[in-house]
Amino acid sequence: MDRATRRRIWGWWFFDWASQPYATLLLTFIFAPYVKDLLGDGTAAQAAWGYGVGAAGLVIAALAPLLGAIADRTGHRMPWIVVFSACYALGAFGLWWAAPSGFSLPFILSSFGLGLVGLEFATIFTNALLPELGPRHDLGRISGTGWAFGYLGGLIALVLMLTLFAEGDSGKTLIGRAPALGLDASAREGTRFVGPFVALWYLFFMVPFFLWVRVPRTVPTATLGQALARCLPELGTTLRRLPRTPSLAAYLASSMLYRDALNGMYVFGGIYAAGVLGWSVVDVGIFGILAVIAGAAFSWLGGQADHRFGPKPVITFCLILLSVIAVAVIFVSRQSVFGIPVDAASRLPDIAFYILGAGIGAAGGALQTASRTMMVRQANPARMTEAFGLYALAGKATSFLAPLAIGLMTDLTASQQMGITPLVVLFLAGLLLLHFVRADGERAERWQDT
Repeated sequence: MDRATRRRIWGWWFFDWASQPYATLLLTFIFAPYVKDLLGDGTAAQAAWGYGVGAAGLVIAALAPLLGAIADRTGHRMPWIVVFSACYALGAFGLWWAAPSGFSLPFILSSFGLGLVGLEFATIFTNALLPELGPRHDLGRISGTGWAFGYLGGLIALVLMLTLFAEGDSGKTLIGRAPALGLDASAREGTRFVGPFVALWYLFFMVPFFLWVRVPRTVPTATLGQALARCLPELGTTLRRLPRTPSLAAYLASSMLYRDALNGMYVFGGIYAAGVLGWSVVDVGIFGILAVIAGAAFSWLGGQADHRFGPKPVITFCLILLSVIAVAVIFVSRQSVFGIPVDAASRLPDIAFYILGAGIGAAGGALQTASRTMMVRQANPARMTEAFGLYALAGKATSFLAPLAIGLMTDLTASQQMGITPLVVLFLAGLLLLHFVRADGERAERWQDT
């Protein structure tokens, strides 16, 4: 491998490093449990968070495939990455204004949604670059190493937040010091700094991506205006042709369900632990460190398994494991662990949840990297950005389903534990549909027919 190719791969990996803290620090382990502190009630926070994240998912589902189609036809990718990087940074920075007194929940959820939309849309265009980074048999290792590298970035960012900024109930950080930079612990400025921190982290570490990744500009087949006019009819045509590519159709449907369930675990893991187990932001952060370490290790291992066995066996194993974990989580509370009553002061519920969290991180990391390479195998090579737009659509078409189902189930049962039962159904449904997916995708002649 020549030096230019290695730099290009490293630049591509840096997108994962730069963007991972949005999921790690905001979506799961720092900001989500802080929302519970703001609202003062775990059930209300879980429901509000579900509705907010679900609304962002609707926007992503509506626009993702259109953006991919436009990019493929106009030959532009990098300008879109720049635009959505700006959305990521602005949305994350807006979370600074989530002050304990006088905060606006609609503004906070809107800011979070803007950043999440920016992250997801930028990912469409960066994922579409994967097939150009190496030969097909190496893509699993490239994807897995990139995902592991991203988890490592998320881990370092999480440790920095916990040790330097995020204050616990005592007003001190994990290492027993006041928040850095003179931030006021009584106003929760240390925890609120997670928003600007994530924005600055992203902007700084995207520099290698923009310097080293040279996005090949394809020959445009339409101007932007023409692409806008054509993309909706052509998207409709693409969707109508999906029955001619049954493996791709089955994979999009399968991944639509299981990625929605996995995102539900990530979105609600921290807020669930804060409400059910009474954990502080620092407690959830320690839980996050274990989950991210497991995610980094098993993303890399999943990439190696993908290289040897292909992505389908990796995905199958991870879905079975995540289904078991989702059921187990329901039976962990302050009062009992797997049906066994425990003393209120017992640490057994915490230990059990730490172990389950590590399992979620491990299986989730391997699942996501294998899913990315499976999409490359299923997609039409001539329309890769559009394919990843459809992949994002599949990931977000029902992305409102898990958060809204969790929010609704939590409201109806007044129980955070019963509120996450929809995740079990989604994992099992995704596993069932995966049975109809061809390990190596469609035959070349099918793409000629479409």
